Amino acid sequence: MEGLSERAYAEHAGLSRGAVQKARKNGRLVLFADGSINAAASDARRGAMTDPDQQMRSRGRVDAGGDGTGIVGTSGAGAPPGPGDSTSYLKARTALTVYQAQERQLAIQKKKGVLVDRARAETLVFRLARQERDTWVTWPTRVAALMAAQLAAEMEAATGSPVTLETAILQRVLETHVREQLDALADLRVSLA
Repeated sequence: MEGLSERAYAEHAGLSRGAVQKARKNGRLVLFADGSINAAASDARRGAMTDPDQQMRSRGRVDAGGDGTGIVGTSGAGAPPGPGDSTSYLKARTALTVYQAQERQLAIQKKKGVLVDRARAETLVFRLARQERDTWVTWPTRVAALMAAQLAAEMEAATGSPVTLETAILQRVLETHVREQLDALADLRVSLA
């Protein structure tokens, strides 16, 4: 026998015999003509063909980050290593853990009042805008008589002759300018995205 048996190669590589059989079946081992395993060539081929995450699991370590950053934990923290393991399971498990952590963080922020319900916020903004608009629409009616009286009094004091201002005219002028301003403000859009 030129090379190693499956059992001897498993001991040499630190793998289970099942892992060696799987590697042989998948063509990751170099065999001599008699069927024995060329250890040096097989180590090189396995290193080139095996996923780094898979290699770490075969040594009993798991890349907990799933992103190759080297955040390493024991295999007990994740799935137990074995022939049925795949990196897709670890990546899915990591993604699930990250998603759950983000979900918990959002719930905490919502409880603290940092986050609010979007539909509620839009309703409140719309209600506030409507109240402001209604206040401005009725403003000229409320202040026109007062403004006319003040202007008339100031003009009388400045000129020394009696002055009369028509409240209705002043009210129409104010309403025109307020409506123009409200029309300009109506083009503003609030985006909560």
